[in-house]
Amino acid sequence: MSEQRQKKWDRVARDGAFDAVVVGGGINGIGVYRDLALQGVRVLLVERNDFCSGCSSALSRMIHGGLRYLENGEFDLVRESLRERDALLVNAPHLVHPLPTVIPIGSLFSGLLNSAASFFGFSGQPASRGAVPIKLGLTLYDWVTRKRRLLPKHEFRGAQATRETWPGLTGAIRCSATYHDAWISHPERLGLELVREVEETAPDCVALNYACLEPDGDGFLLRDEVSGHSEKISAKIIVNATGAWLDDAIDELAGNASHERLVSGTKGSHLIVDNPALENALGGHMVYFENSDGRVCIVFPFFGKVLAGSTDIRVKTAERVRCEPEEEAYILGSLRLVFPEIDFSADDVVFSYSGIRPLPKSDHDFTGRISRGHFTTRIDGPVPQICMIGGKWTTFRAFAEQAADEVLGELGRTRKVETLTLPIGGGKGFPQAAAILERDLTAKFGIGPKRAAHLAETYGTAALELLAFCQERADDEALGSETEITAAEVAFLAQHENVVTLADIVLRRTTLAIRGLLSEALLDKLAAVAGEELGWSEEEREQQRDRLIEDLSTYHGVTLDGRRNENMSRSRICV
Repeated sequence: MSEQRQKKWDRVARDGAFDAVVVGGGINGIGVYRDLALQGVRVLLVERNDFCSGCSSALSRMIHGGLRYLENGEFDLVRESLRERDALLVNAPHLVHPLPTVIPIGSLFSGLLNSAASFFGFSGQPASRGAVPIKLGLTLYDWVTRKRRLLPKHEFRGAQATRETWPGLTGAIRCSATYHDAWISHPERLGLELVREVEETAPDCVALNYACLEPDGDGFLLRDEVSGHSEKISAKIIVNATGAWLDDAIDELAGNASHERLVSGTKGSHLIVDNPALENALGGHMVYFENSDGRVCIVFPFFGKVLAGSTDIRVKTAERVRCEPEEEAYILGSLRLVFPEIDFSADDVVFSYSGIRPLPKSDHDFTGRISRGHFTTRIDGPVPQICMIGGKWTTFRAFAEQAADEVLGELGRTRKVETLTLPIGGGKGFPQAAAILERDLTAKFGIGPKRAAHLAETYGTAALELLAFCQERADDEALGSETEITAAEVAFLAQHENVVTLADIVLRRTTLAIRGLLSEALLDKLAAVAGEELGWSEEEREQQRDRLIEDLSTYHGVTLDGRRNENMSRSRICV
């Protein structure tokens, strides 16, 4: 067990009485954990796997206002989403970036009645969106953000101007619209930075990954899933932030198997495609377009490759999921609708991922009609539960604030700190341009420009602490030719960022896997460095390596040599 983890368990052993326990370490759970800690509440965060390892790592990596939600009549959700998008652009500028977006349009008036139909309960597939409804939606986008504008207003182009700008786009368009939303480069890191913020500012609070909470008499038993060690704890209230597993967690924590189910998730899969022609055709923009079934799809540049998605499939059971072959075919087929002359195939897919959206229970026929809004429900019991239902990545802070206020009311306390304008992690003191930070890192630590850019884009101003650590190790050599990550950087992550497994480093503390940069040699180096810091034996290092390789093959569809794994077996794990 790492020193960092041991200190947390020691803290629990000394005093297991908490005001609140948050169950679920996805972005919503982490958000409410941070919010409550800032209000002076002694709070425990419990996650059965790693932080941000479930649905919170399977997002489209968009931070957006939700243009599509307008046709569902969800104007308040769009307003909230735009506010939160702009807040993240300011509070986490090292991780959240503007994303210029183009919408290819094939008609003028189609889809104009979609919103009206939704108001009257229509739940079927919407009509294709034409220029007029898109113009109305983007005008509303601009109007909502008029007093605090951070991004340019939308504009329209005719067919000829569109083809001149994006010559690879299909010729079956009458015009296009461009507007700006945002994307997040390292979503899991943002969650980790919030956890670390609490560790530094509220030392009485504890966040534990790879831990499990279960009822035990008049309290709860907190069990370490790694060592099997357990401690008795108590709580005045529980926040159930388990997402797609919310209904199962209600049953486990309260023994209430008769409650009405609250969550009905849908599965979303995405692909990372390594195709220079496709990446070049995007011209630095996201393309926001419709598939033949009316489902909105996206494709945008992603670390020199292309991110494309997504599917939206109802699921009956909360379990770990992977992108199935038919989903991959669906996504690639959608890309061929908008880029018919570009040659790409499944062989270009270097990574895939999938997750379950924790949406409210709904009987809508078309899954795109299901609200992405959020709300809480209170479940009575010896220890009441505040259940967080729905939501999306962009609005995690607002949802956390809503749930935290409900908890504060239960505890008879009042809010002390507002979080809307609080910087996050490496966003504190971030300069107007990343290039300024990169220059300062180069001047102060004598590193090269590529490594400075990597550190500024990954850690923001927290790179200063990391580089101070690295200098003590006298390490400035990258672990591989395609990455700027060094052994000392991995050691820092292992010591300071709640690392338990090799997968934590490869899949969530870094972008090595999702960018398709792994090799057997690099994996051996990572296992050696992490093992040295975390006290793994040679046998444990091999086990960690083998488990990660199996995970990559089964759930992300690729082997280390880059070949597609066509014989992936479906399996369930406890999450």
